[in-house]
Amino acid sequence: MAKNVPFSSGFMLTSILGFLISVLFVMKISLTWGFTFALMFVIMFIASVVNMSHIEAEDVLSMKELAVHEKGHYSKNKPKKKK
Repeated sequence: MAKNVPFSSGFMLTSILGFLISVLFVMKISLTWGFTFALMFVIMFIASVVNMSHIEAEDVLSMKELAVHEKGHYSKNKPKKKK
């Protein structure tokens, strides 16, 4: 079975913003191009939602290593400097 690589959050953000720009601005200029771009960004959004639902438990656990708040360089209680 092939491993799934999750899309970045920027991919979903691009699809949402692209859809809004297509509907609000491009459709005023050209209905055909506006519809085409809106359809493309809807397909991108659906692909990102489907991709998120295919993340397996082992992938989620391995992605925990990427979390910034789990790293040792960040802590709420900063150690005091030694004199």
